[in-house]
Amino acid sequence: MVSSTIALALTVATLVIFTGIGVWFSRGKVESVEDLITARNATGEGQMSATLIASVMGVWILLSAPEAGALYGIAAVIGYGIGEAVPMLAYSRLGPRIRELIPEGHSLTEYAYARYGGAMYAFVIVVSVLYMFVFLAAELTGISLALNHVAGIPQWQTAVLVGGFVLLYTGYGGLRASIFTDTIQTMVILPLLVLSVAAVILTLGGPGAIHQGVVEANATLLDPGFVPGLRFGIALVFAVLGAELVNQTWWQRIYAATDSGVLERGFRTATVANGLILVLATLLGVVAVGNADVVTQLGSENYNAGIAFFVLLEGVFGEWLVLGVLLLALTLVMSTADTLFNALSSLVTADLPRLLNDPDDRTLRLGARAVTVVVAVAAIAVSLRARSVLRLFFVADLLGAAVGFPLVYGLFTGRLSGAGALASSITGLAVGSAFFPFPFGLHGLVDGLLGGALPAPDATYLLPFASAFLVSTVLALAAARLSTDEFDLSRLSREIRRLDEPVPDGGTASETGRQLQTEDTTEVSE
Repeated sequence: MVSSTIALALTVATLVIFTGIGVWFSRGKVESVEDLITARNATGEGQMSATLIASVMGVWILLSAPEAGALYGIAAVIGYGIGEAVPMLAYSRLGPRIRELIPEGHSLTEYAYARYGGAMYAFVIVVSVLYMFVFLAAELTGISLALNHVAGIPQWQTAVLVGGFVLLYTGYGGLRASIFTDTIQTMVILPLLVLSVAAVILTLGGPGAIHQGVVEANATLLDPGFVPGLRFGIALVFAVLGAELVNQTWWQRIYAATDSGVLERGFRTATVANGLILVLATLLGVVAVGNADVVTQLGSENYNAGIAFFVLLEGVFGEWLVLGVLLLALTLVMSTADTLFNALSSLVTADLPRLLNDPDDRTLRLGARAVTVVVAVAAIAVSLRARSVLRLFFVADLLGAAVGFPLVYGLFTGRLSGAGALASSITGLAVGSAFFPFPFGLHGLVDGLLGGALPAPDATYLLPFASAFLVSTVLALAAARLSTDEFDLSRLSREIRRLDEPVPDGGTASETGRQLQTEDTTEVSE
C-alpha cells in the first residue's frame, strides 16, 4: 500500500497548484454574471478542444470504464468508445444550430422554457440537474474510493479536500477559470494516461502475455460476439448519447467558443480523442481480469471490479507508478468537477430572473456562487455513502436517454409541442424503468406494489436504455407529425437575452420572456 502521508501530500499539492492557477488567471476578468457563467466568445480552437476533452475525462474513466471492461469484455470497449464519440459528433452539428437560433443564450433549461413551456421546463431541469449532480457525486466517490484503496486515506478527507479546493477557484473565476485549468489538465492527463498504459503493457510482458492471461482467466471477454457484452456495448451508446444531450456542460461551452467554426472543429477533435481515450480506459479492465485478483461476481461481498485498474496496480506495480496514476486520477476528477460546478451554477443562475423580481448583476453573481457551494456540500455528502460509480451513472443516464431526443428535436422543427415532448419523455422513461435493474431493491419493491406486473430487469442494460431512447424518439416524431400547431423558432432569439443587458423595450429579459410565453399560450388556446 502506498504511504498515506505521501498520497495525501501529493493530493494537497496538486489541488493547491490548480486552485492557484485558476484564481490567478481569472483575476480581473469576471466583471459581470455573463463573464462568470458563459465566457462568451472568448475561447479559441485549442482551448475549446482541450476543455471538451478534459470535461469528459473524469476519474470515472479509471473506474467505471475498466469496470465495464472487466464485466463485459471487448464489446464494452467498443461500446464505450463509440458511445463517448457519438455525442461529441452530434454537438458538432447541434452547437452551431443552437448559436444560430439562440445567439445570447446560456442554458438548456431556458431554451426548454422558451420552446416548450413550464411543464417540460420543470421536467428538463429536474433531469439535467439530477444527471449532473449524480455525475459530480460519482466523481467524488471515485477518487475517494481510489485513494482509500491505494493509500488508506479516509473517504471524507478526500471528498472534502477535492470538493473544497475546486469550489474555491470555480466559485471565484467561473467558466473562464474552468476552461483555462482544463487546458492545463489536458496537457497533464493525456501524457499520464499514455504512460500508464505503456507501463502496464511493458510490466506485464507485452501484448502476447496480456492476451494469454485474459484467455486463461475468462476467454469470453475477448469475444466481440459475446452476447451479454454485445448487449451492454450497444446499451452504452444509447445511455451516453441521451445523457450528454441533457448535460449543461456542453450547452455552456457552445457560447464560450469564438465562433461556430471553432466550436464545430473543437467538437470534432473531441470526437476522436474522447473515443480513443475510452477505448484505452475500458481495455484496462479487461487486462486487469487476466492479471490480478478481480472479482466480477455482482452481489459478492468481495466484488471489486469497480476499482479493477487499482487492484491491478496494487498487485503488480511499484509505488511510484501507483503515485503517478493517483496524480492522473486527481487531475481527472478536478477537470470534471470544476466543469460540473460551473454547469450547475450557470443553469440555475440563468433561471433566477424568472424567479426573482428583476435581480441586478451582483445578486445574480452571488446567487451563482451560493448555488455552487450548496451543490459542492451536497455532492460530498452523497459521495461518502456511494459505492459503485458505474451504477450511479446508469441511474442518471436512464433519465437522459428518455428526454434527450425530444429536447433537441425542438431545435429543428416548430411542430413538436410542449405537451408532445413531455409525454414522449415520460413514456420513454416509464418503459425504460420497467426493465431497469434499480439498486437497493427498488425494482423488486415496485414490482411487488404492482402485483408482479413488471418484466424481469435486464442486467446488460440494453432494454432499459434502448427502449427509453427509442420510445421517446418515435413518440416525439409522431407527435410532431400529428401536430396542427407550429412554434416560430425565430422567437427563441427574441425571448432569450443576455443577463447583463436590458431588452429593447426597456423591460428586463425575464419580463419579456414571461410576456412572450403568455402570448404563445394565448395563440395556442385560440
